[in-house]
Amino acid sequence: QLQLVESGGGLVQPGGSLTLSCAASGFTLDLHAVGWFRQAPGKEREAVSCITITTGSTNYADSVKGRFAISTNTAKNTVYLQMNSLKLEDTAIYTCAYFRSTSSYCTMADPYHSWGQGTQVTVSS
Repeated sequence: QLQLVESGGGLVQPGGSLTLSCAASGFTLDLHAVGWFRQAPGKEREAVSCITITTGSTNYADSVKGRFAISTNTAKNTVYLQMNSLKLEDTAIYTCAYFRSTSSYCTMADPYHSWGQGTQVTVSS
């Protein structure tokens, strides 16, 4: 099956860092865009970041700009989300999704699909 699998979540103190991974299986990420999203209990899912694999063009939500960085390693067919200066409000389940893209840039409103089960990030003192 074509799917993405998230990993790398855990418990971290405020101000700490984590790196999440989104590994694709059954297809190559070339000519695709990948987005990271998060959802806390009782809240709506929030778009965090996206990347267009071919061009490396990226986009970020204002709430994480300057703290998070999205990147890709095409040899490993994987997208990463480096999270720094973590805050209590970053606590959520983080998921990734993809879509085929002919554009040189991505938006967080694009038609992402093939959602994974997610990985839990908990920021606590």
